[in-house]
Formats: sequence, C-alpha cells, structure tokens
Amino acid sequence: MGVDFGAPNFDGALEELGLLAQTAGMSPVARVTCKRKAPDPALFIGSGKADEIKLLAQQLGAKEVLFDQSLSPGQQRNLERHMEMPVNDRTFLILEIFAQRARSHEGKLQVELARLQYLSTRLVRRWSHLERQSGGIGMRGGPGEAQIELDRRMIGETIKRTKERLSKVKRQRQTQRRQRERRDAFNISLIGYTNAGKSTLFNALVKARAYAADQLFATLDTTTRQLYLGDAKRTVSLSDTVGFIRDLPHGLVDAFQATLQEAIDADLLLHVVDAANPNFVEQIEQVQRVLKEIGADTIPQVLVFNKIDALESDHQPHRAEDTFDIDGVQTPRIFVSAKDGSGLATLRKALSNIVCEPPEEDFHVVHHPDDSGDAS
Repeated sequence: MGVDFGAPNFDGALEELGLLAQTAGMSPVARVTCKRKAPDPALFIGSGKADEIKLLAQQLGAKEVLFDQSLSPGQQRNLERHMEMPVNDRTFLILEIFAQRARSHEGKLQVELARLQYLSTRLVRRWSHLERQSGGIGMRGGPGEAQIELDRRMIGETIKRTKERLSKVKRQRQTQRRQRERRDAFNISLIGYTNAGKSTLFNALVKARAYAADQLFATLDTTTRQLYLGDAKRTVSLSDTVGFIRDLPHGLVDAFQATLQEAIDADLLLHVVDAANPNFVEQIEQVQRVLKEIGADTIPQVLVFNKIDALESDHQPHRAEDTFDIDGVQTPRIFVSAKDGSGLATLRKALSNIVCEPPEEDFHVVHHPDDSGDAS
C-alpha cells in the first residue's frame, strides 16, 4: 500500500516495496495506491480505502498488509482492528530483513537494538487482548497495563545492555583504526544504494568471496580487505558496507553507526551507482542524504557507475570516465561492469592517482592529462 502525498520520490508502482517484501520471504499479491493531502490521524488512509483494502485482502487470501510509509503505533493498531489482520510498515520490513541477514556479532547487536527501539513504541498492540480486563483492588489499570509496563522496563534494560555491548565494539574498532593509521593506511569505503553491485565490485577488485546477490541488502556486515594498486606501488584498505535505501529508519542509522563508521573514517568513498536503474539520480540523492546524517558528506568521492553491461547499446557511455555534479561539486565518474570486468583497469588507475596525490590537496576531482574537460 502506497500513499501519494505529493512527494517527488513516490513509487507509484511500489516496486521497491515489492522487492523488500520478497527479500523478507513474502509473496506480494496486490498493490494499492491512493492520493491524499495529509495522513489521516487515525488510519493513515481514509476509512473507505481501508475497507477497500480489507475486502481485496479477503478476496485474494492475503495474510498481511504492508505500507510503503512509516505508520505511527496508533495508526498501526487502528488499521489492524479495522482490517482484522496484521498491518506493518516499511520500517518493520527493513528491520525484518536486517534481522534475517545479520551474520557478525556486531551486526546482530545493531539489528537487535534497532528492533527493540521500534518495538518499545508498539507494546500496546501486543497486549490489546487484555485491555478489557479490569484491575483488582489497589490496581489503577488491568493486567494488560501492568504487563505493558513490565515489558517496557525489560526492553529498556535490554536496550541499555545492548548499547553497552555496541560501545565496546566501537572501542575495538577505534583501536583497529588507530593501528591502521600508524601504518599510514589509506582507507577506501564502498557505499551506495542497496543492490547497486557493491559486493560484486568488491569481489572483483580484491578477489574476495563476499556474499553478492541480485537482491536488496545482500550485505549487512562490513568486510575489509587489502587492495594492491600497481601504479601507486602500495596497498590500500577497501571496505564493503551496508547499502543505503530510501527512508532508511532513523533507528537503523543510529544502530548501524559502528558499521557506517568505516565510511565516516574513510579517506575516499567509492559511491557505487546502478547505471541501469532509471531512478539512479534519486538514489544518489538518498545516499547523499544519509552521508550527511552520519557526518560523512565532506569525504571525497568517486562515482562508480556500475552495471553498464545491462545498458542498451544506445545508452552506453561514450567515455570511460567523466564528471557528475553532486551538490554543486563536479565529482569524478567512472563507468564499469563489475560483472564482466569492463572499466576496472580505469578505476584502478584513478585510485592510484588519488593515493599518490599529496595529502594537503583536495582530490574531489581527478585530473587526467588526456582529459580536456573543464573540471573544477
């Protein structure tokens, strides 16, 4: 279910929500959209549209309704009562996928924290079956209220313990980073919208075996390997990070701060873009928005337009590299196919040029002797 409030990034086809549902192991059976000036305070959508969805779900045998936008706890509870079936939102769906995919100790801790923070605001829904039970002597509310308070206290304590464990992981990462700095390491992080092909590019560059698949959030845990650049005659650290996505839940941004720290502390960001995706401009904007949120928006970038093998012949790039405007900055852009290896030699050469530049120079733009373009 998607509601168009006039926002420029509204997904009328709900393609991304469908992919998220499939990644979480669900099977979408129908897509419904509507237009509204503002969300309904009680149901997010009007009662008439809620009735329509309920009837459609009954006809198709659907077991759950998913919303492409985030619902408040009250809206979610009211919709479930109205439709008489589970109702969840985009945030819940992303959290479910992260919970399924996390493999490392750190990743599992981060997902646990985000899910607990999300759940803590929705406890009333879990205990609605106790709301009508009256309390005994000296009790202000029924057992439902008492159970909610107990759960809230338990979740609060678990959140506190999880945050402490994550702080320990952060300290360990900081120690590792200091060790790299003492070795004069140059750190590069792969970033980009989910399913842009970061892990495939990572594997192609360092000949690693990181998990890569044509699906959303195939990689959740940061993987770091050494990359030797022959032209620079030195080795750099290359990290593959979690993919970004539109409307990434704030809880996940906070919870994944330790993982995204690799991007924050990088000397260079390789911003991987799915060149074959018609919405690549919006996806670049979404990544930039998250980078600002985590304080990594001032780190130099190189855009890597991946998947050129999937482009039609009349859309193939005329040059192996050029520049692309990001927030008024002409940013180096290199066209590659991590799948068949096209453009990887050009990318390695560009990285070597950057690594060899004096540290005081600004390398937002890579200058090449054969590049007559006006780059600034």
